[in-house]
Amino acid sequence: MTYRYDADLVEAAALFDAFDLTDPEATRARLREFSAARPAPDTTGVEVTDLEIPGPPDNPLVPVRIYRPADSDGILPAVLNLHGGGFVFGVIPNDDPTCLDIVRRVDAVVVSVGYRLAPEHPYPAAAEDCYAALAWLAAHADDLGVDAGRIAVHGTSAGGGLSAAVALMARDRGGPALAFQYLELPELDDRQDSLSMRRLTDTPGWNAPNARTSWRHYLGERAGGDDVPVYAAPARAKDLSGLPPAYVVAVEFDPCRDEAVAYAQNLYAAEVPVELHVFPGAYHLAFLVPTAEVTRRRTEERAAVLRRALHG
Repeated sequence: MTYRYDADLVEAAALFDAFDLTDPEATRARLREFSAARPAPDTTGVEVTDLEIPGPPDNPLVPVRIYRPADSDGILPAVLNLHGGGFVFGVIPNDDPTCLDIVRRVDAVVVSVGYRLAPEHPYPAAAEDCYAALAWLAAHADDLGVDAGRIAVHGTSAGGGLSAAVALMARDRGGPALAFQYLELPELDDRQDSLSMRRLTDTPGWNAPNARTSWRHYLGERAGGDDVPVYAAPARAKDLSGLPPAYVVAVEFDPCRDEAVAYAQNLYAAEVPVELHVFPGAYHLAFLVPTAEVTRRRTEERAAVLRRALHG
C-alpha cells in the first residue's frame, strides 16, 4: 500500500526492512552487530550501574541497569523502563539513549530491565521478570535514593504492553503502588482483529504479520484463543479501575494503533486519568529517526509528561 508518511520519515522508511521473527536468533545476531557499531552512549552527568536482582521464585536472576543523576544526593522519583522488541528481541543497552534522556530531563532514577525473551521463555517469563523488578525497586527504594511513592513504569512496543501488564499485576497483587504508566506504541492485544491490524500489513520495520508472529512466540498455541490471561494481553482486561494515571502514545501507520487507542478509551471509561496522543504520518519505528520533527516532539512531550507525573 501507499502511505502518507511524514516528509521527515519517507527516506528512512526504506532503511527499516522488517524484523525476521521467524528466525529470532539470526535477527538477534544482526541487531547485536548493529548495536556494536553504534558509538558508546554519552553518560556524562549520569551514574550507571549494572546489577542482577532476584527474579520470580525459582527463576534466574534478572539483569537491570540503574541510571542516576550524578549530581543529585536527594530522594528522587523512579522510572522502571521496559524495552521493546516484540517479546523476542531487545537488550538493556538498546534503551541507553532513552534512559539517559529521561534521567537528564526528568531528574529521576531509571531502572531498565533485561527480562527473558520468547520463544525460549514464553509468557509469563517476561511479565513476571518485570514485576519482580518493580517489587525489587520498591523494596530497595531507600538504598537507591528513590521515593517509593513516585514510581512510574515506562515502555515502548512490547515494553508498553509489559508496562500495562505490570500495572495490572501491581493493582491485583496489592502493590507496589505505581504513580504513573507511560505506554508508547503498546502491544496489548493478541486477538489481532482491529482495523489497523487488518490494514497495515507492509509498514516498515513492524507490520501485522510480524505482530502475529510475535504473539505466537510469546503465547504459543494460546495466542488468539479464549484462555489468554490479562497479564499476557492487557487489552483483554474487563476491569481497568484503580490503575495509575496513564499516557498512551500511538502513531498513524502502526498495526498496534487501534489497540492503543482502545486501551486509552477503556481507561477513560474506568475513570482512570489518561492522555492519548496519536502522531500522524508516523510508523512504528519512526522514533528511531532522531532528526525527525515527530521524534523531537515525542521526546519533549515524554519528558514533560513524566516530570509532571513524578514531580507535580
